Amino acid sequence: MSIFDRRKNEPNKDDISSRLSQYVSQTFPSMPATPPETADTEEEEHTIEGITPPPPAPLERPPEVRVERPPEVRIERPPEVRIERPPEVRVERPPEAARPGTPPSAPTPVASGAAPTYAAPPPAVPQPAVAAPQAAAAPQAAVPPPPPRNVGPATNQFTAVDPNVRLNANKPPAFYPKRPESVDGTGLTRPFITDLILRLLYQANELTGGVIAERCALQFQGIVSGILEQLRHEQAVEVKGQRGIGDAGYLYGITEKGVLRARDSMEKLTYYGPAPVPLDDYNEAALAQTVRSVVVTQENIRTAFSDLIIGESVLDQVGPAVNSGSSMFLFGYPGNGKTSIAERITKLMGDAIFVPHAVEVDGSVIKVYDAINHTPIEEKGPDGQPRRPEWDPRWVKIERPVVMVGGELSMQSLDLLYNETGKYYEAPLQMKANGGMFLIDDFGRQMIRPQDLLNRWIVPLEKRVDFLTLVTGKKIAIPFEQLIVFSTNLDPSDLVDDAFLRRIKFKINVEDPEEPQFRSIFQLMCQRRNVPFDQDAYRYMIDTYYTPYNRPLRMCHPRDIIDQIISIAKYKMTPAEMNRPLIDRACDTYFVSMTT
Repeated sequence: MSIFDRRKNEPNKDDISSRLSQYVSQTFPSMPATPPETADTEEEEHTIEGITPPPPAPLERPPEVRVERPPEVRIERPPEVRIERPPEVRVERPPEAARPGTPPSAPTPVASGAAPTYAAPPPAVPQPAVAAPQAAAAPQAAVPPPPPRNVGPATNQFTAVDPNVRLNANKPPAFYPKRPESVDGTGLTRPFITDLILRLLYQANELTGGVIAERCALQFQGIVSGILEQLRHEQAVEVKGQRGIGDAGYLYGITEKGVLRARDSMEKLTYYGPAPVPLDDYNEAALAQTVRSVVVTQENIRTAFSDLIIGESVLDQVGPAVNSGSSMFLFGYPGNGKTSIAERITKLMGDAIFVPHAVEVDGSVIKVYDAINHTPIEEKGPDGQPRRPEWDPRWVKIERPVVMVGGELSMQSLDLLYNETGKYYEAPLQMKANGGMFLIDDFGRQMIRPQDLLNRWIVPLEKRVDFLTLVTGKKIAIPFEQLIVFSTNLDPSDLVDDAFLRRIKFKINVEDPEEPQFRSIFQLMCQRRNVPFDQDAYRYMIDTYYTPYNRPLRMCHPRDIIDQIISIAKYKMTPAEMNRPLIDRACDTYFVSMTT
Protein backbone atom coordinates (compact mmCIF):
# COMPACT_ATOMS: atom_id res chain seq x y z
CA MET A 1 0.00 0.00 0.00
CA SER A 2 1.42 3.35 -0.91
CA ILE A 3 1.63 6.31 1.35
CA PHE A 4 -1.15 8.03 -0.57
CA ASP A 5 -3.55 5.10 0.06
CA ARG A 6 -2.76 5.11 3.76
CA ARG A 7 -3.61 8.77 4.07
CA LYS A 8 -7.08 8.17 2.61
CA ASN A 9 -7.97 5.64 5.38
CA GLU A 10 -6.56 7.71 8.22
CA PRO A 11 -9.16 9.53 10.42
CA ASN A 12 -9.21 13.22 10.50
CA LYS A 13 -8.15 15.39 13.38
CA ASP A 14 -11.60 15.76 14.99
CA ASP A 15 -12.22 12.00 15.12
CA ILE A 16 -8.92 11.39 16.76
CA SER A 17 -9.59 14.09 19.37
CA SER A 18 -13.03 12.65 20.36
CA ARG A 19 -11.77 9.14 20.56
CA LEU A 20 -8.90 10.17 22.76
CA SER A 21 -11.33 11.85 25.16
CA GLN A 22 -13.41 8.67 25.47
CA TYR A 23 -10.34 6.61 25.99
CA VAL A 24 -9.05 8.78 28.78
CA SER A 25 -12.42 8.95 30.61
CA GLN A 26 -12.93 5.12 30.87
CA THR A 27 -11.59 3.04 33.79
CA PHE A 28 -9.22 0.23 33.23
CA PRO A 29 -8.96 -2.87 35.49
CA SER A 30 -5.75 -3.84 37.01
CA MET A 31 -3.78 -6.01 34.72
CA PRO A 32 -1.98 -9.14 35.82
CA ALA A 33 1.64 -9.51 35.34
CA THR A 34 2.36 -10.22 31.85
CA PRO A 35 5.13 -12.18 30.38
CA PRO A 36 7.97 -10.40 28.77
CA GLU A 37 6.96 -8.21 26.01
CA THR A 38 6.88 -9.67 22.65
CA ALA A 39 6.49 -8.12 19.38
CA ASP A 40 2.77 -8.98 19.32
CA THR A 41 1.95 -7.57 22.81
CA GLU A 42 3.90 -4.48 22.06
CA GLU A 43 1.80 -4.00 19.05
CA GLU A 44 -1.45 -4.53 21.10
CA GLU A 45 -0.46 -1.97 23.74
CA HIS A 46 -0.16 0.66 21.15
CA THR A 47 -3.49 -0.27 19.61
CA ILE A 48 -6.28 2.16 20.32
CA GLU A 49 -9.84 0.93 20.24
CA GLY A 50 -11.47 1.69 17.04
CA ILE A 51 -8.28 2.79 15.46
CA THR A 52 -6.50 0.45 13.19
CA PRO A 53 -2.99 1.65 12.61
CA PRO A 54 -1.73 1.25 9.14
CA PRO A 55 0.46 -1.69 8.56
CA PRO A 56 4.08 -0.79 8.60
CA ALA A 57 5.53 -0.09 5.24
CA PRO A 58 7.92 -2.76 4.15
CA LEU A 59 11.45 -1.58 4.24
CA GLU A 60 12.92 -1.92 0.86
CA ARG A 61 16.61 -2.03 0.52
CA PRO A 62 17.76 0.69 -1.88
CA PRO A 63 19.16 -0.62 -5.08
CA GLU A 64 22.79 -1.30 -4.84
CA VAL A 65 24.82 1.30 -6.59
CA ARG A 66 27.72 -0.16 -8.36
CA VAL A 67 30.53 2.22 -8.99
CA GLU A 68 32.39 1.16 -12.01
CA ARG A 69 35.90 2.20 -12.33
CA PRO A 70 36.68 4.15 -15.48
CA PRO A 71 38.49 2.15 -18.01
CA GLU A 72 42.14 2.26 -17.42
CA VAL A 73 43.78 4.77 -19.66
CA ARG A 74 46.97 3.53 -21.04
CA ILE A 75 49.36 6.23 -22.09
CA GLU A 76 51.38 5.05 -24.92
CA ARG A 77 54.68 6.65 -25.60
CA PRO A 78 54.91 8.40 -28.93
CA PRO A 79 56.90 6.50 -31.42
CA GLU A 80 60.50 7.33 -31.16
CA VAL A 81 61.52 9.85 -33.79
CA ARG A 82 64.71 8.95 -35.39
CA ILE A 83 66.53 11.82 -36.99
CA GLU A 84 68.54 10.56 -39.83
CA ARG A 85 71.48 12.56 -40.93
CA PRO A 86 71.40 13.64 -44.53
CA PRO A 87 73.72 11.67 -46.70
CA GLU A 88 77.14 13.14 -46.63
CA VAL A 89 77.95 14.84 -49.87
CA ARG A 90 81.48 14.55 -50.93
CA VAL A 91 82.74 16.63 -53.75
CA GLU A 92 85.50 15.16 -55.79
CA ARG A 93 88.47 17.37 -56.19
CA PRO A 94 89.60 18.04 -59.70
CA PRO A 95 92.10 15.38 -60.75
CA GLU A 96 95.61 16.36 -60.04
CA ALA A 97 98.50 15.45 -62.18
CA ALA A 98 98.55 11.69 -62.21
CA ARG A 99 101.45 10.24 -60.34
CA PRO A 100 103.24 7.25 -61.82
CA GLY A 101 101.29 4.10 -61.06
CA THR A 102 98.27 5.91 -59.46
CA PRO A 103 95.24 6.08 -61.76
CA PRO A 104 92.70 8.86 -61.03
CA SER A 105 89.50 7.74 -59.31
CA ALA A 106 86.34 7.85 -61.38
CA PRO A 107 83.03 9.12 -60.01
CA THR A 108 80.26 6.63 -59.32
CA PRO A 109 77.28 6.95 -61.67
CA VAL A 110 74.17 8.49 -60.11
CA ALA A 111 70.64 7.21 -60.66
CA SER A 112 68.06 9.57 -62.10
CA GLY A 113 66.26 11.57 -59.40
CA ALA A 114 68.68 10.59 -56.65
CA ALA A 115 70.77 13.02 -54.69
CA PRO A 116 74.07 13.61 -56.39
CA THR A 117 76.80 11.68 -54.65
CA TYR A 118 80.30 10.99 -55.61
CA ALA A 119 82.54 8.07 -54.94
CA ALA A 120 85.03 8.53 -52.20
CA PRO A 121 88.69 8.38 -53.13
CA PRO A 122 90.52 5.12 -52.54
CA PRO A 123 90.88 4.47 -48.82
CA ALA A 124 94.13 5.48 -47.35
CA VAL A 125 95.91 3.93 -44.43
CA PRO A 126 93.34 3.25 -41.69
CA GLN A 127 93.27 5.93 -39.06
CA PRO A 128 91.74 5.90 -35.58
CA ALA A 129 88.08 6.81 -35.53
CA VAL A 130 87.58 10.48 -34.73
CA ALA A 131 84.62 12.85 -34.89
CA ALA A 132 84.03 14.06 -38.39
CA PRO A 133 84.91 17.75 -38.59
CA GLN A 134 82.44 20.14 -40.13
CA ALA A 135 84.88 20.77 -42.90
CA ALA A 136 83.82 17.43 -44.32
CA ALA A 137 80.60 19.01 -45.55
CA ALA A 138 80.28 20.18 -49.09
CA PRO A 139 82.88 22.90 -49.56
CA GLN A 140 81.32 26.17 -50.66
CA ALA A 141 82.63 29.58 -51.39
CA ALA A 142 83.39 31.23 -48.10
CA VAL A 143 80.73 33.86 -47.45
CA PRO A 144 82.06 36.53 -45.12
CA PRO A 145 79.67 37.58 -42.38
CA PRO A 146 77.87 40.87 -42.95
CA PRO A 147 79.74 43.82 -41.52
CA PRO A 148 78.43 44.93 -38.18
CA ARG A 149 75.90 47.67 -38.47
CA ASN A 150 77.39 50.86 -37.19
CA VAL A 151 74.62 51.90 -34.85
CA GLY A 152 75.08 54.56 -32.29
CA PRO A 153 73.91 54.29 -28.73
CA ALA A 154 70.14 54.17 -28.27
CA THR A 155 68.75 56.89 -26.04
CA ASN A 156 65.13 57.06 -24.89
CA GLN A 157 62.95 55.89 -27.77
CA PHE A 158 65.33 56.91 -30.53
CA THR A 159 68.15 55.21 -32.41
CA ALA A 160 70.93 57.12 -34.14
CA VAL A 161 73.00 55.59 -36.92
CA ASP A 162 76.32 56.51 -38.40
CA PRO A 163 76.00 59.99 -39.97
CA ASN A 164 78.75 59.20 -42.46
CA VAL A 165 76.44 56.89 -44.41
CA ARG A 166 74.73 58.40 -47.45
CA LEU A 167 71.00 58.65 -46.81
CA ASN A 168 68.28 58.99 -49.41
CA ALA A 169 64.72 57.93 -50.03
CA ASN A 170 65.73 54.28 -50.57
CA LYS A 171 67.64 53.90 -47.32
CA PRO A 172 66.44 53.94 -43.72
CA PRO A 173 66.55 57.34 -42.05
CA ALA A 174 69.30 58.21 -39.61
CA PHE A 175 66.71 58.99 -36.96
CA TYR A 176 63.24 57.54 -36.48
CA PRO A 177 61.05 58.71 -33.57
CA LYS A 178 59.00 55.84 -32.17
CA ARG A 179 55.46 56.48 -31.04
CA PRO A 180 55.30 56.60 -27.20
CA GLU A 181 52.71 54.37 -25.53
CA SER A 182 52.78 55.81 -22.01
CA VAL A 183 53.23 59.12 -20.24
CA ASP A 184 56.77 58.17 -19.26
CA GLY A 185 57.57 57.42 -22.90
CA THR A 186 56.81 61.00 -23.93
CA GLY A 187 59.57 62.40 -21.71
CA LEU A 188 57.06 64.91 -20.30
CA THR A 189 55.56 65.10 -16.85
CA ARG A 190 51.94 64.16 -16.24
CA PRO A 191 51.01 67.64 -14.92
CA PHE A 192 52.44 69.23 -18.09
CA ILE A 193 50.24 67.06 -20.35
CA THR A 194 47.24 67.64 -18.08
CA ASP A 195 47.60 71.42 -18.34
CA LEU A 196 48.04 71.12 -22.11
CA ILE A 197 44.70 69.26 -22.41
CA LEU A 198 42.94 71.76 -20.14
CA ARG A 199 44.21 74.70 -22.21
CA LEU A 200 43.04 72.94 -25.37
CA LEU A 201 39.54 72.35 -23.95
CA TYR A 202 39.46 75.91 -22.66
CA GLN A 203 39.93 77.17 -26.22
CA ALA A 204 37.63 74.64 -27.94
CA ASN A 205 35.02 74.17 -25.16
CA GLU A 206 34.00 70.68 -26.37
CA LEU A 207 36.06 67.97 -28.08
CA THR A 208 35.94 64.20 -28.38
CA GLY A 209 38.68 62.13 -26.83
CA GLY A 210 40.04 61.16 -30.24
CA VAL A 211 40.27 64.78 -31.39
CA ILE A 212 42.02 65.77 -28.17
CA ALA A 213 44.62 63.06 -28.72
CA GLU A 214 45.07 64.10 -32.36
CA ARG A 215 45.56 67.78 -31.58
CA CYS A 216 47.96 66.98 -28.77
CA ALA A 217 49.82 64.53 -31.08
CA LEU A 218 49.60 61.88 -28.38
CA GLN A 219 48.21 58.38 -28.33
CA PHE A 220 44.70 58.10 -26.86
CA GLN A 221 45.07 54.67 -25.29
CA GLY A 222 47.66 54.72 -22.56
CA ILE A 223 48.17 58.51 -22.41
CA VAL A 224 45.19 60.77 -23.10
CA SER A 225 42.50 58.35 -21.88
CA GLY A 226 44.04 58.03 -18.43
CA ILE A 227 44.46 61.80 -18.02
CA LEU A 228 40.87 62.48 -19.11
CA GLU A 229 39.63 59.91 -16.61
CA GLN A 230 41.65 61.60 -13.89
CA LEU A 231 40.20 64.99 -14.83
CA ARG A 232 36.70 63.52 -14.64
CA HIS A 233 37.32 62.32 -11.09
CA GLU A 234 38.64 65.77 -10.23
CA GLN A 235 35.49 67.29 -11.82
CA ALA A 236 37.59 69.40 -14.18
CA VAL A 237 35.95 67.91 -17.28
CA GLU A 238 32.68 66.11 -17.91
CA VAL A 239 31.25 63.81 -20.54
CA LYS A 240 28.50 65.53 -22.52
CA GLY A 241 27.69 62.83 -25.01
CA GLN A 242 29.18 60.51 -27.55
CA ARG A 243 30.01 61.12 -31.19
CA GLY A 244 31.86 57.98 -32.07
CA ILE A 245 32.59 54.40 -31.18
CA GLY A 246 34.46 53.50 -28.01
CA ASP A 247 36.00 55.70 -25.36
CA ALA A 248 37.61 57.94 -27.97
CA GLY A 249 34.12 58.95 -29.13
CA TYR A 250 33.08 60.48 -25.81
CA LEU A 251 32.46 64.23 -26.00
CA TYR A 252 34.33 66.04 -23.25
CA GLY A 253 33.58 69.53 -22.00
CA ILE A 254 35.41 71.68 -19.47
CA THR A 255 33.69 72.53 -16.20
CA GLU A 256 33.92 75.70 -14.11
CA LYS A 257 36.54 74.04 -11.96
CA GLY A 258 38.48 73.12 -15.07
CA VAL A 259 38.23 76.70 -16.37
CA LEU A 260 39.87 78.00 -13.20
CA ARG A 261 42.68 75.48 -13.53
CA ALA A 262 43.18 76.35 -17.21
CA ARG A 263 43.39 80.06 -16.44
CA ASP A 264 45.94 79.43 -13.72
CA SER A 265 48.00 77.42 -16.21
CA MET A 266 47.75 80.16 -18.84
CA GLU A 267 49.36 82.60 -16.45
CA LYS A 268 52.61 80.72 -17.12
CA LEU A 269 52.07 79.32 -20.62
CA THR A 270 49.29 79.72 -23.18
CA TYR A 271 50.66 77.24 -25.73
CA TYR A 272 48.22 74.56 -26.87
CA GLY A 273 48.77 72.22 -29.77
CA PRO A 274 51.09 69.30 -30.50
CA ALA A 275 52.90 68.23 -27.37
CA PRO A 276 56.60 69.21 -27.37
CA VAL A 277 59.54 66.84 -27.11
CA PRO A 278 62.29 67.12 -24.47
CA LEU A 279 65.37 69.13 -25.36
CA ASP A 280 67.60 66.06 -25.01
CA ASP A 281 65.58 64.23 -27.67
CA TYR A 282 65.87 67.19 -30.03
CA ASN A 283 69.64 67.40 -29.56
CA GLU A 284 69.95 63.69 -30.21
CA ALA A 285 67.95 63.99 -33.42
CA ALA A 286 69.97 67.00 -34.65
CA LEU A 287 73.24 65.14 -34.14
CA ALA A 288 71.96 62.00 -35.85
CA GLN A 289 70.62 63.93 -38.87
CA THR A 290 73.65 66.13 -39.35
CA VAL A 291 74.18 67.64 -42.77
CA ARG A 292 77.57 65.99 -42.78
CA SER A 293 75.80 62.75 -43.68
CA VAL A 294 75.24 64.15 -47.18
CA VAL A 295 77.85 62.80 -49.57
CA VAL A 296 78.51 64.66 -52.81
CA THR A 297 80.40 63.11 -55.70
CA GLN A 298 81.36 64.31 -59.15
CA GLU A 299 78.39 62.45 -60.63
CA ASN A 300 75.55 63.65 -58.42
CA ILE A 301 76.75 67.26 -58.30
CA ARG A 302 76.53 67.47 -62.08
CA THR A 303 72.99 66.12 -61.87
CA ALA A 304 72.05 68.79 -59.35
CA PHE A 305 73.56 71.55 -61.52
CA SER A 306 72.34 70.14 -64.83
CA ASP A 307 70.10 73.16 -65.47
CA LEU A 308 73.01 75.59 -65.07
CA ILE A 309 75.98 76.19 -67.32
CA ILE A 310 78.80 76.50 -64.85
CA GLY A 311 82.51 75.90 -64.99
CA GLU A 312 84.00 72.60 -63.81
CA SER A 313 86.39 74.44 -61.52
CA VAL A 314 83.47 75.88 -59.52
CA LEU A 315 81.79 72.50 -59.18
CA ASP A 316 85.04 70.94 -58.01
CA GLN A 317 85.11 73.48 -55.18
CA VAL A 318 81.43 73.33 -54.26
CA GLY A 319 81.36 69.53 -53.89
CA PRO A 320 84.00 69.25 -51.14
CA ALA A 321 82.49 72.27 -49.38
CA VAL A 322 79.11 70.51 -49.14
CA ASN A 323 80.78 67.32 -47.89
CA SER A 324 82.39 69.27 -45.07
CA GLY A 325 78.98 70.31 -43.75
CA SER A 326 80.59 73.38 -42.22
CA SER A 327 80.70 76.75 -43.98
CA MET A 328 81.22 78.24 -47.41
CA PHE A 329 81.94 81.75 -48.62
CA LEU A 330 80.76 82.59 -52.15
CA PHE A 331 82.03 85.90 -53.44
CA GLY A 332 82.43 87.56 -56.78
CA TYR A 333 80.84 90.15 -59.03
CA PRO A 334 77.05 90.47 -58.98
CA GLY A 335 74.99 88.52 -61.47
CA ASN A 336 77.28 85.49 -61.79
CA GLY A 337 74.95 82.98 -60.13
CA LYS A 338 76.11 82.83 -56.52
CA THR A 339 72.53 82.60 -55.28
CA SER A 340 71.69 80.06 -57.98
CA ILE A 341 74.62 77.92 -56.89
CA ALA A 342 73.48 78.03 -53.27
CA GLU A 343 69.93 77.07 -54.27
CA ARG A 344 71.15 74.10 -56.32
CA ILE A 345 73.04 72.78 -53.33
CA THR A 346 69.67 71.85 -51.82
CA LYS A 347 69.21 69.26 -54.59
CA LEU A 348 72.19 67.41 -53.16
CA MET A 349 70.34 66.99 -49.84
CA GLY A 350 67.84 64.48 -51.11
CA ASP A 351 67.01 62.60 -47.92
CA ALA A 352 64.36 63.54 -45.38
CA ILE A 353 64.75 64.41 -41.73
CA PHE A 354 62.44 64.80 -38.72
CA VAL A 355 61.90 68.05 -36.82
CA PRO A 356 59.62 68.47 -33.79
CA HIS A 357 56.66 70.79 -33.61
CA ALA A 358 58.06 72.19 -30.37
CA VAL A 359 60.71 71.57 -27.71
CA GLU A 360 60.17 71.62 -23.95
CA VAL A 361 62.79 73.11 -21.59
CA ASP A 362 62.00 73.30 -17.86
CA GLY A 363 58.30 73.82 -18.54
CA SER A 364 58.91 76.38 -21.32
CA VAL A 365 58.07 75.68 -24.97
CA ILE A 366 60.16 76.54 -28.04
CA LYS A 367 58.33 76.28 -31.37
CA VAL A 368 60.61 74.77 -34.02
CA TYR A 369 58.51 73.68 -37.00
CA ASP A 370 58.02 76.52 -39.47
CA ALA A 371 55.67 76.07 -42.42
CA ILE A 372 57.60 78.74 -44.37
CA ASN A 373 61.09 77.29 -44.05
CA HIS A 374 60.15 73.60 -43.74
CA THR A 375 58.61 71.50 -46.51
CA PRO A 376 56.71 68.50 -45.10
CA ILE A 377 56.73 65.14 -46.84
CA GLU A 378 53.33 63.48 -46.96
CA GLU A 379 53.28 59.79 -46.13
CA LYS A 380 51.38 57.75 -48.74
CA GLY A 381 50.29 54.14 -48.88
CA PRO A 382 50.69 51.61 -51.71
CA ASP A 383 47.54 53.00 -53.36
CA GLY A 384 49.00 56.50 -53.44
CA GLN A 385 46.56 57.83 -50.84
CA PRO A 386 47.75 59.70 -47.75
CA ARG A 387 48.04 57.51 -44.70
CA ARG A 388 48.57 58.06 -41.02
CA PRO A 389 52.27 58.14 -40.15
CA GLU A 390 53.64 55.36 -37.98
CA TRP A 391 56.18 57.51 -36.18
CA ASP A 392 55.67 59.81 -33.21
CA PRO A 393 53.22 62.48 -34.49
CA ARG A 394 55.00 65.11 -32.41
CA TRP A 395 57.65 65.03 -35.17
CA VAL A 396 57.22 66.20 -38.78
CA LYS A 397 58.99 64.52 -41.68
CA ILE A 398 60.42 67.23 -43.95
CA GLU A 399 62.93 67.78 -46.69
CA ARG A 400 66.28 69.02 -45.49
CA PRO A 401 65.58 72.66 -44.66
CA VAL A 402 66.94 75.61 -46.59
CA VAL A 403 66.66 78.89 -44.69
CA MET A 404 67.42 81.91 -46.86
CA VAL A 405 67.76 85.45 -45.54
CA GLY A 406 68.97 88.68 -47.05
CA GLY A 407 69.07 92.27 -45.95
CA GLU A 408 66.26 91.70 -43.42
CA LEU A 409 68.50 89.63 -41.14
CA SER A 410 68.82 91.06 -37.63
CA MET A 411 70.45 90.00 -34.38
CA GLN A 412 67.05 89.32 -32.79
CA SER A 413 66.32 86.59 -35.36
CA LEU A 414 69.44 84.71 -34.21
CA ASP A 415 68.26 84.37 -30.60
CA LEU A 416 65.18 82.95 -28.93
CA LEU A 417 62.24 85.24 -29.64
CA TYR A 418 59.94 85.34 -26.59
CA ASN A 419 56.25 85.89 -27.24
CA GLU A 420 54.97 88.06 -24.42
CA THR A 421 51.34 87.22 -25.18
CA GLY A 422 51.69 83.49 -25.69
CA LYS A 423 54.51 83.12 -23.15
CA TYR A 424 56.42 80.73 -25.41
CA TYR A 425 59.54 81.02 -27.60
CA GLU A 426 60.11 81.00 -31.34
CA ALA A 427 63.23 79.12 -32.42
CA PRO A 428 66.01 81.19 -34.05
CA LEU A 429 66.79 80.78 -37.73
CA GLN A 430 69.92 78.69 -37.22
CA MET A 431 67.93 76.24 -35.06
CA LYS A 432 65.35 75.87 -37.82
CA ALA A 433 68.16 75.28 -40.33
CA ASN A 434 69.69 72.36 -38.40
CA GLY A 435 70.19 69.41 -40.71
CA GLY A 436 70.11 71.63 -43.80
CA MET A 437 71.53 74.88 -45.14
CA PHE A 438 71.49 78.46 -43.87
CA LEU A 439 72.05 80.90 -46.76
CA ILE A 440 72.88 84.52 -45.98
CA ASP A 441 72.54 86.29 -49.28
CA ASP A 442 73.92 89.78 -49.95
CA PHE A 443 76.16 89.46 -46.94
CA GLY A 444 77.31 92.88 -45.79
CA ARG A 445 74.06 94.63 -46.74
CA GLN A 446 72.13 93.75 -43.57
CA MET A 447 70.94 96.26 -41.03
CA ILE A 448 73.59 94.99 -38.62
CA ARG A 449 77.32 95.30 -39.05
CA PRO A 450 79.07 92.25 -40.55
CA GLN A 451 81.48 92.22 -37.60
CA ASP A 452 78.61 91.89 -35.10
CA LEU A 453 77.06 89.08 -37.09
CA LEU A 454 80.34 87.22 -37.44
CA ASN A 455 81.19 87.64 -33.77
CA ARG A 456 77.86 86.03 -32.92
CA TRP A 457 78.88 82.90 -34.84
CA ILE A 458 82.54 82.53 -34.06
CA VAL A 459 81.91 79.97 -31.31
CA PRO A 460 79.22 77.98 -33.22
CA LEU A 461 81.44 77.72 -36.28
CA GLU A 462 84.36 76.55 -34.15
CA LYS A 463 82.60 74.24 -31.65
CA ARG A 464 79.51 73.31 -33.69
CA VAL A 465 77.29 74.17 -30.74
CA ASP A 466 75.18 77.27 -30.11
CA PHE A 467 74.06 78.71 -26.79
CA LEU A 468 70.64 80.31 -26.36
CA THR A 469 69.33 82.23 -23.35
CA LEU A 470 65.86 81.99 -21.82
CA VAL A 471 64.11 84.95 -20.21
CA THR A 472 64.91 83.39 -16.85
CA GLY A 473 68.62 83.75 -17.63
CA LYS A 474 69.21 80.04 -18.12
CA LYS A 475 71.42 79.09 -21.08
CA ILE A 476 70.76 76.02 -23.17
CA ALA A 477 73.04 74.37 -25.71
CA ILE A 478 71.78 73.16 -29.09
CA PRO A 479 73.72 71.54 -31.95
CA PHE A 480 74.92 73.73 -34.78
CA GLU A 481 74.67 71.06 -37.51
CA GLN A 482 74.12 72.95 -40.75
CA LEU A 483 75.91 74.22 -43.81
CA ILE A 484 76.26 78.00 -43.62
CA VAL A 485 76.70 79.75 -46.95
CA PHE A 486 77.71 83.42 -47.11
CA SER A 487 77.11 85.01 -50.49
CA THR A 488 78.33 88.50 -51.25
CA ASN A 489 79.45 90.66 -54.15
CA LEU A 490 81.63 92.80 -51.90
CA ASP A 491 85.32 92.39 -51.26
CA PRO A 492 85.71 89.84 -48.44
CA SER A 493 88.71 91.72 -47.04
CA ASP A 494 86.45 94.72 -46.46
CA LEU A 495 83.88 92.67 -44.56
CA VAL A 496 85.74 90.29 -42.29
CA ASP A 497 89.15 89.85 -40.77
CA ASP A 498 91.57 86.98 -41.09
CA ALA A 499 90.40 85.38 -37.83
CA PHE A 500 86.91 84.88 -39.21
CA LEU A 501 88.07 83.84 -42.68
CA ARG A 502 90.09 81.12 -40.99
CA ARG A 503 86.90 79.64 -39.53
CA ILE A 504 85.16 79.60 -42.92
CA LYS A 505 86.61 76.47 -44.47
CA PHE A 506 85.88 77.05 -48.15
CA LYS A 507 86.17 80.34 -50.03
CA ILE A 508 84.92 80.15 -53.63
CA ASN A 509 85.34 82.94 -56.12
CA VAL A 510 82.59 82.85 -58.76
CA GLU A 511 84.25 84.61 -61.71
CA ASP A 512 82.82 86.06 -64.91
CA PRO A 513 82.12 83.53 -67.68
CA GLU A 514 84.23 83.26 -70.80
CA GLU A 515 82.67 84.11 -74.17
CA PRO A 516 81.91 80.46 -75.19
CA GLN A 517 80.22 79.86 -71.86
CA PHE A 518 78.32 83.14 -72.18
CA ARG A 519 77.05 82.12 -75.63
CA SER A 520 75.93 78.72 -74.29
CA ILE A 521 73.98 80.45 -71.55
CA PHE A 522 72.35 82.72 -74.15
CA GLN A 523 71.33 79.72 -76.25
CA LEU A 524 69.91 77.95 -73.19
CA MET A 525 67.82 80.95 -72.19
CA CYS A 526 66.48 81.34 -75.74
CA GLN A 527 65.39 77.71 -75.63
CA ARG A 528 63.62 78.14 -72.28
CA ARG A 529 61.87 81.35 -73.37
CA ASN A 530 60.93 79.94 -76.82
CA VAL A 531 62.88 82.66 -78.62
CA PRO A 532 64.85 81.47 -81.68
CA PHE A 533 68.57 81.98 -81.26
CA ASP A 534 70.23 83.97 -84.06
CA GLN A 535 74.02 83.82 -84.28
CA ASP A 536 74.31 87.07 -86.32
CA ALA A 537 72.13 88.99 -83.88
CA TYR A 538 74.17 87.63 -81.01
CA ARG A 539 77.45 88.71 -82.62
CA TYR A 540 75.95 92.14 -83.32
CA MET A 541 75.09 92.53 -79.62
CA ILE A 542 78.62 91.57 -78.50
CA ASP A 543 80.31 93.88 -80.96
CA THR A 544 77.97 96.80 -80.24
CA TYR A 545 77.32 96.73 -76.50
CA TYR A 546 80.21 94.79 -74.94
CA THR A 547 83.45 95.12 -76.82
CA PRO A 548 83.49 98.94 -77.28
CA TYR A 549 82.82 99.55 -73.58
CA ASN A 550 84.95 96.73 -72.21
CA ARG A 551 81.80 95.61 -70.46
CA PRO A 552 82.30 92.33 -68.56
CA LEU A 553 80.17 89.34 -69.40
CA ARG A 554 77.88 88.33 -66.56
CA MET A 555 75.87 85.14 -66.28
CA CYS A 556 72.64 86.99 -65.61
CA HIS A 557 72.80 89.09 -68.82
CA PRO A 558 71.35 86.47 -71.22
CA ARG A 559 68.28 85.91 -69.05
CA ASP A 560 67.65 89.59 -68.47
CA ILE A 561 68.14 90.64 -72.10
CA ILE A 562 65.85 87.88 -73.43
CA ASP A 563 63.17 88.93 -70.95
CA GLN A 564 63.55 92.52 -72.14
CA ILE A 565 63.08 91.41 -75.76
CA ILE A 566 59.91 89.48 -74.87
CA SER A 567 58.43 92.45 -72.99
CA ILE A 568 59.13 94.86 -75.86
CA ALA A 569 57.72 92.41 -78.45
CA LYS A 570 54.51 92.11 -76.45
CA TYR A 571 54.17 95.88 -76.36
CA LYS A 572 54.73 96.19 -80.10
CA MET A 573 52.56 93.12 -80.79
CA THR A 574 55.30 91.48 -82.81
CA PRO A 575 56.92 88.04 -82.50
CA ALA A 576 59.68 87.79 -79.92
CA GLU A 577 62.89 87.10 -81.85
CA MET A 578 66.52 88.10 -81.91
CA ASN A 579 66.84 90.91 -84.39
CA ARG A 580 68.77 94.15 -84.32
CA PRO A 581 65.85 96.53 -83.54
CA LEU A 582 64.71 94.49 -80.55
CA ILE A 583 68.29 93.98 -79.32
CA ASP A 584 68.96 97.71 -79.54
CA ARG A 585 65.90 98.64 -77.53
CA ALA A 586 66.53 95.87 -74.98
CA CYS A 587 70.21 96.80 -74.44
CA ASP A 588 69.48 100.53 -74.30
CA THR A 589 67.00 100.09 -71.46
CA TYR A 590 69.01 97.42 -69.67
CA PHE A 591 72.52 98.88 -69.60
CA VAL A 592 71.53 102.45 -68.86
CA SER A 593 71.11 101.82 -65.16
CA MET A 594 74.20 99.65 -64.87
CA THR A 595 77.43 101.06 -63.51
CA THR A 596 79.67 98.56 -65.27
